[in-house]
Amino acid sequence: MVLVRTHLWFGNGMAVEAAQFYAEHLPNSAVTRVFTPRAEPDRQVAEVVEFTVAGHEVTGLNAGPEFQLNEAFSFYLRVDGQDEVDRYWEILTADGGEPGPCGWCKDKFGVSWKVIPRELEELSGDYTTAANQRVCQAMLKMGKIDVAELRAAYDGA
Repeated sequence: MVLVRTHLWFGNGMAVEAAQFYAEHLPNSAVTRVFTPRAEPDRQVAEVVEFTVAGHEVTGLNAGPEFQLNEAFSFYLRVDGQDEVDRYWEILTADGGEPGPCGWCKDKFGVSWKVIPRELEELSGDYTTAANQRVCQAMLKMGKIDVAELRAAYDGA
């Protein structure tokens, strides 16, 4: 059997804390295992955490600062409606997280997220109609996604 799992190297040493945070704040998320591989009985090689984020399997690794997380990888968090956009945006940008453009943000652990309401996907369609293109243009001007503004753009308001 072949398994594909996201593997994140936390150069800041916060893999376990990040996994615990996601398990606390995102539905269908959990820490499943934390272990410390050793090259010799008294020599730790790394700290590894296996966890799920909204049902998606992830391995987090603390193995030193050689590699840092960046925006080249992000979790795409699809939510329903403005209340969920607001809720998850607040959770993910709290305590040192950072808002970004077009629905992107970074959490306090350095992981990038795209918080997208289902409505954006529906209103943008395949980007071929004038209404779809207006939605895209509106989204490109946003940080946190505003569903009411997307609907207004779709309607031509």
